[in-house]
Amino acid sequence: MGLIAVLLVFVGLFTVGVGLGAATGFNLGDLFRGPDKPPPRDFPVLEPSRPQRLTIPAIDVAAPILTVGLAEDGSVAVPPLNRHNEAGWFGGGPTPGQYGPALIVGHADTRTGPSVFHRLRELKPGQKIEVLREDDETAVFQVNSVERYGKEKLPIRRVYGDYSRPSLRLVTCGGTWLGGERGYSDNIVVFASLIGTKPVGADRR
Repeated sequence: MGLIAVLLVFVGLFTVGVGLGAATGFNLGDLFRGPDKPPPRDFPVLEPSRPQRLTIPAIDVAAPILTVGLAEDGSVAVPPLNRHNEAGWFGGGPTPGQYGPALIVGHADTRTGPSVFHRLRELKPGQKIEVLREDDETAVFQVNSVERYGKEKLPIRRVYGDYSRPSLRLVTCGGTWLGGERGYSDNIVVFASLIGTKPVGADRR
């Protein structure tokens, strides 16, 4: 089925990558390993540091970040439904600001109402995304594009394997509700690039 064929289902509510390893025949860890050579010096690159909080002023997101790993089928897991207003950073990939694509996932909604990424599709190129890290640095990203893909047409290498610079991927579900275990028809993917950092305590001035 090739690299773009992937089954994306999560209890009928969220679609982000369940079944990825089995459907495509490659290991997610291989994609997130990145190149052996050092990154170019054309842009800022931060040292690894676990993300703690996600802020997206344009869509009123201010959410804690928990770490997610792989689901039983080898795909990216998602935050538990009882923490649907938190975002999930995939701990098997780069941290936000590190060289490569940091992946943060979140629910769009649950049966009880909107979730952390309910308005993700409203983001526009040029808007800012901030990630507070454990080292107290806030990595600042700028949105490059907001794209929607059918569940079987996600461009896997572009989303997970792009090591051209430090970048961020925000992923949630979207499109038409198909019902049952099928969930939504599409994935919403935000592509963003690191543009700098904010000083410690800048928001408290």
